[in-house]
Amino acid sequence: IRFQGAVMNKLFDTVQLAGHTLKNRIVMPPMTRSRSSQPGDIANELMADYYAQRASAGLIISEGTQISALGKGYAWTPGIYTAEQIAGWKKVTDKVHQAGGVMFAQLWHVGRVSHPSNTGGEQPIAPSAIAAKDVKVFIDEDDKPDFVATAQPRAMSHDDIKQVINEYRQAARNAVDAGFDGIELHAANGYLINQFIDSESNQRTDEYGGSLENRLRFLQQVTQAVCDEIGAKRVGVRLAPLTTLNGTVDDNPFETYIGAAKVLNDLNVAYLHIAEADWDDAPLMEQSFKQALRENYAGLMIYAGKYTGDKAEQALAAGWADLIGFGRPFVANPDLPARIEQGIELAKHDPDTLFGGGAKGYTDYPLATQ
Repeated sequence: IRFQGAVMNKLFDTVQLAGHTLKNRIVMPPMTRSRSSQPGDIANELMADYYAQRASAGLIISEGTQISALGKGYAWTPGIYTAEQIAGWKKVTDKVHQAGGVMFAQLWHVGRVSHPSNTGGEQPIAPSAIAAKDVKVFIDEDDKPDFVATAQPRAMSHDDIKQVINEYRQAARNAVDAGFDGIELHAANGYLINQFIDSESNQRTDEYGGSLENRLRFLQQVTQAVCDEIGAKRVGVRLAPLTTLNGTVDDNPFETYIGAAKVLNDLNVAYLHIAEADWDDAPLMEQSFKQALRENYAGLMIYAGKYTGDKAEQALAAGWADLIGFGRPFVANPDLPARIEQGIELAKHDPDTLFGGGAKGYTDYPLATQ
């Protein structure tokens, strides 16, 4: 099998995850598309069609789905904490399974990356009362969509921390009840768990701040809670060691994220999903960093960030990756695995239809064979 001159011999191998045999090592990673039904932030038939169209991926990870009303950062994103939301996601997982797919739910709490317009009027929460600098979120106030600066958060109390850990645990149970094959904790891209991990967003002086062990405590406790609830083999965690998205920065990412890998290895989670910084002039994640993660974590490793078929094969051959996420290419190429396998040129997506709207730019991209 040839693609861009490379011989494909690993990307289309099977791999075991959560009791399932994945048909390839291509992952559709989480991508916010803001098309849930309102009111109520409920997953719907249109979303079911969208994901089912892409079920030829070895693994689909859903867009971030908020675990509580206070965990919501953007208008029109789906939740997984009400009975109606669970029923909505069941439509999605049923269609994906009918199409032969395997699907995990990404559980999401945005922490400080929000605004009272998105949280039912509540002040956002965070490890520390530090606003996300120069970060905007999407709101829909009285049917007037707009981008606004994030609100000043309040620092979480111990009771808040306990409550949010329990919300993650319950959301994991809800995801399984909704038919998902497992869950991914969103601990990347500047959202709540990441805000505890990174040194500049966490200025706490209790057992959740200061030392690396303390900054990793919230990650450890949330992960432990979801593993206890649904089993570690159905739990993955997404990390973003070098991204500075939404204003989170760590002073020593190598030490911090090798430490996180060790914590997650001890908990025996099914996979780590590494989001590489993929914007222009982004910091490069050195091979030595990837090798060190591999040496400190024994489960499956997923990498995502501007991968091509060639780059994916090289990563798999090098041994530090087991699966590769292809984000934006999946938007306009529902049959992406077939296109990669057969060397078919990829379609380009319409950037104006990424967030919000209906079927246009969502479920109307044709298959290569159509």
